[in-house]
Amino acid sequence: MNCPICIRDTKVVDTRLSSDGLGIRRRRECIECEYRFSTVEEVELMDLTIVKREGKRETYSREKLLKGIVRSLEKRPYTEAGLKTLMHSIEQDIQRTKQQELSSAELGDVVMERLRTFDKVAYIRFASVYRQFEDVQTFQRELNELIRKRNKTI
Repeated sequence: MNCPICIRDTKVVDTRLSSDGLGIRRRRECIECEYRFSTVEEVELMDLTIVKREGKRETYSREKLLKGIVRSLEKRPYTEAGLKTLMHSIEQDIQRTKQQELSSAELGDVVMERLRTFDKVAYIRFASVYRQFEDVQTFQRELNELIRKRNKTI
């Protein structure tokens, strides 16, 4: 890793788990100018292909998924740390499938399962787009299912 100030080589001074436990935080120091800075190392989903409903294939995009989740969380109370943890848990679930290709339906199911516990309103918003609710009855069935599952856990 090069120094952001003088572009020279750096050394690792300290290594520890990040505060959320999902990455490694490294404290670095420039060998030349002695500038200190931190870096975070996280697992990245690589070589994952998403198969769309119409059969089109595209490379997994964390940014695209994050954008959809943030849209469902619009005007909802959440923290950046909570959102980051949510994204990590979704990506861990994806990695656990051990597949090189994942259908958009499977990806949507993973996201909805995690959103259901993170924010129920965001879950309903995401589900309404993902499942393409076409009428009030479909929306009501999803709400009833959510209520039923909540009552089961109480």
